Amino acid sequence: MGELHGYGIVVHIQRASDELLTVEEGSLYPALHRMEQSGWIASEWALTETKRRAKYYKLTAAGRKQLKQAEESFEVLVRGVRAMLRYA
Repeated sequence: MGELHGYGIVVHIQRASDELLTVEEGSLYPALHRMEQSGWIASEWALTETKRRAKYYKLTAAGRKQLKQAEESFEVLVRGVRAMLRYA
């Protein structure tokens, strides 16, 4: 996906989820900070298209590994919920 600044991440989440998911900036930035401290993302300051200074974030190798593990865990959860719904 490349590098995105905070607002770009918010827009991407909304578009990728067909507007089903929204992320408030008050939740996003603390989460980005925690992910950066964990080594899952890296950041750098740069200028936006409108020449404003913004912090851009990108996944690291450790972040890609963590994402893969999270996707696998989520798939297990989805399978469990589907199995339970068959008996509802």
